[in-house]
Amino acid sequence: MWICPNVLHYEYLPPENAWINAWARVPAPDVMMYGRQDFANRVGFWRMLEAVDRHGMRCTAVLNAEALIQNPSIRDAMVERDWDYLGHGINNTRFVHGLAGTEEAAYYRRMRQIVHEQTGKTLKGTGGPGPQAATENTPDILAQLGFTYHSDWFHDDMPTPLRVRSGRLISMPYAMDINDSPFLGSAFEAEDFVDMVKRHFDVLYREGEHSGKVMCVSLHPSLFGQAHRIKYLEEIFEYLRSYEGVWHATGSEISDHYMAHCYDNAMAYLNGVGQ
Repeated sequence: MWICPNVLHYEYLPPENAWINAWARVPAPDVMMYGRQDFANRVGFWRMLEAVDRHGMRCTAVLNAEALIQNPSIRDAMVERDWDYLGHGINNTRFVHGLAGTEEAAYYRRMRQIVHEQTGKTLKGTGGPGPQAATENTPDILAQLGFTYHSDWFHDDMPTPLRVRSGRLISMPYAMDINDSPFLGSAFEAEDFVDMVKRHFDVLYREGEHSGKVMCVSLHPSLFGQAHRIKYLEEIFEYLRSYEGVWHATGSEISDHYMAHCYDNAMAYLNGVGQ
């Protein structure tokens, strides 16, 4: 089990991008949506943090590196609690589409540098930035730079190796379904999300008796940090904490365990060498 609050930074007036419009609702500045994201760091994060602390949840922040600079109080709160970090780009309004390989590599180096300077931790995993932005070169670049996991694939309930030209890289089960952003952005509300989390957990918990499974709950302070939803987040945490035999881990811990105990056997199986 890994819990992933998103800690993001959106630029008010990002430069135009030929590939993706960062503010797709209206031309920038989109005051309403920018304000919603600003609420996340001013209010929503802190409301969620109280629930996290009450239930002793270990968290892996899905992180725009610039959020650490723009929000030092949030940075300090995460460092104090020894949170882990999953890279999500430098900010959430500039992307890697169209970058040459050397440019994309420089982008990830800069992202990792900022995180290390601000928190003392070295990123092991990344995804994004923005809406799962990647290029055909991304897995190879990440492996070459020493990242161990990529979180944008959504294709399994357990880590799986990704073939790269050099190094080792795995796909980590992040959440697109158990993710409040697409879910609450459609025709559902928080109580529906709670029900889905429970149903998803119940199946993986049962299957986990025979083979380890990974479940991610992805949360956004702009959504679950709202006053009318916070009690449902408490219900989720209470449910997840009520079961024995669940490893409440971080992304780095899951990745390290898989690399040490599972990766070689998985690669041998994929190469037709064994079971």
